[in-house]
Amino acid sequence: MNLFKKNATFKPKKRIPEGTKQYQLKKYAEATLGSGNLQLAVALPEGEDLNEWLAVNTVDFYNQINMLYGTITDYCTNESCSVMSAGKKYEYHWADGVTVKKPLRVTAPDYIDRLMTWIQGFLDNDEVFPSRMGDPFPKNFANIVKNIFKRLFRVYAHMYHDHFSQIVTLGEEAHLNTSFKHFIYFVNEFKLVDKKELAPLKELIETLLNKGGEGKKKQSNEKKKKRKKKKKN
Repeated sequence: MNLFKKNATFKPKKRIPEGTKQYQLKKYAEATLGSGNLQLAVALPEGEDLNEWLAVNTVDFYNQINMLYGTITDYCTNESCSVMSAGKKYEYHWADGVTVKKPLRVTAPDYIDRLMTWIQGFLDNDEVFPSRMGDPFPKNFANIVKNIFKRLFRVYAHMYHDHFSQIVTLGEEAHLNTSFKHFIYFVNEFKLVDKKELAPLKELIETLLNKGGEGKKKQSNEKKKKRKKKKKN
């Protein structure tokens, strides 16, 4: 068993062509992410198209999760993970609405393989994720992105609930936490995933957001409200 699959990827990495608008946005995203300010890193850059920004970040998170999951494929097997789940309480069945309309109960590796292949199909389709500047995005693009992010979250949830001890063994926990924190800031910024879908990692999300200053902001706002109430009284 290979304990150091640092550069492993589950599926081929999706690359954004150089010289395109999305490539420019990708470089901007990398620069702002390097500043350590996640709120700035996820915010739509001034004057930029929302769909372009969603597209760039969808590719980025696909690549991140693809790489993270690639490090634990020796542990996540059909035998050890006979169903796609996030602990004992949450179970996910596969359906894509086209080739599989009735949800199937499949193993975690099978589910994730189907998921990444399904996402890759969108990313490689110029009618959905146009690579040429000026080409239009489909009218349902936001819904496609939301569905992708909802399902990508499930991979994070599975890794945290079922494989975190192995991730610690591999020394990848800091990378996983940083990636997931970035993911949560992004989905919250653009309301991409319903709160009920995030329930399997609710406590972790609250912890990560509090560390990121979200909790302090909330406390500050509550104090301001209390002061206003006191003034009224």
